[in-house]
Amino acid sequence: MDAGLLAALAAAVVWGAYLFVLKRAFSEYPPAALTVAINAAALGWFLAGTGLTVGFGDAAAGLAGLVVPRRFAVVAVTSLATAAAFVLFLRAIEDGAVSYVAPINKVVPMFVLPLEVGLLGQVLAPVQVAGVVVTTLAVYVANYEPGSFFAPFVRAARSRPAQLALASAACYAVADVGKRVALQELAIPGTLWVPLLLAGVAVVLLPAAVRNPIAANRRDLPKFLAAGALVALGEHLTTVAFAALPASVASPVINTQAIVAVVLGGVLLGERHFRLRLVAAVLAVVGVAMIAG
Repeated sequence: MDAGLLAALAAAVVWGAYLFVLKRAFSEYPPAALTVAINAAALGWFLAGTGLTVGFGDAAAGLAGLVVPRRFAVVAVTSLATAAAFVLFLRAIEDGAVSYVAPINKVVPMFVLPLEVGLLGQVLAPVQVAGVVVTTLAVYVANYEPGSFFAPFVRAARSRPAQLALASAACYAVADVGKRVALQELAIPGTLWVPLLLAGVAVVLLPAAVRNPIAANRRDLPKFLAAGALVALGEHLTTVAFAALPASVASPVINTQAIVAVVLGGVLLGERHFRLRLVAAVLAVVGVAMIAG
């Protein structure tokens, strides 16, 4: 199996574990401030890791290249799209039930595919396109609550939460394509890209974090450090995947993180609709196999 695909699968597992931990250990914290704090911890972990392994030479050379307007624009747009996607999703779940909003928010790859084909001229084999569709369906099923299967989309035209969720998915898609452009076309080194993205998202969310900060508690420090380590590892693996694969391939594989999270919830916590989640997991495996060719 291709190394980039292996990295994407590993990233899905790490991000799925992170989503599970986030739900179980951080639900009471203000989202913007939580993201800023965890990104700060992740940035520390990543810089320590790269400093010990490959040094800062590549990152320093890449930083000098950011004065090129195109590189700066791609970094800025990707950071803004990531932060906007997060904020839009939070707005969506404030106005609507998570069981209704979450499946819609997870159709990111269906936006990535036309964006990459239209803007970058990416060509995929028919079986890979089918794999993207199957994998996206798997993520939808993983977040689905039994009822009318197409109800979320039927209601989307008149439902503000659904519209916000779709806008969030579109922003995540822009961010995914931006990652591919930054790491492949612009050849920004991963040792620079990950810190830039972590810091960029934190900067965008900082005003909201300042308005609604986290109450300081030393006992919480270990879990923030642990979450930061997961984010640092997840961003590293994501960067490896997007540096090697088309965004339309990397995105659906990495988005199977949602399936990892719900399966963990079913196994460890006995959460409901576990059989449906297992169906989603099987669909995801089939989809990834199709993408791998």
